[in-house]
Amino acid sequence: MNINICYAFLPHTDGEAALGFYRDLLGFEVRQDVGYQGMRWITVGSPGQPETSVVLHPPAADPGITEDERRVILDLIAKGAFTAITLATDDLEGLFERLESAGADVVQEPTDQDYGVRDCAFRDPAGNLVRINQLT
Repeated sequence: MNINICYAFLPHTDGEAALGFYRDLLGFEVRQDVGYQGMRWITVGSPGQPETSVVLHPPAADPGITEDERRVILDLIAKGAFTAITLATDDLEGLFERLESAGADVVQEPTDQDYGVRDCAFRDPAGNLVRINQLT
């Protein structure tokens, strides 16, 4: 039996800014862009990995979330403490330079970690932590 990762979910607070980061800077393709009741879900993914996508979704869209809870969630997203994703590339230095020169929010420059990976980190426009590993 195989179990594959199909979708990962990250909240976005501005669809156009999210597209600017994930599509324009990272080079992901847009697979779906769906609006519903004033909200927007954008599905993106690496062109070379069609079976795995990231769904950029409106934060706290669950109707069971109170306004106070929604504010807490938005605060956590803005601080980068709500969720994260780790990506990987065969050219960490090149991708870092491209993102940094485009004005992306740098959290960590490329670093050799004690646990054996070389990585860097950014925040996307919503504040989500995006770590990027160097493929070996």
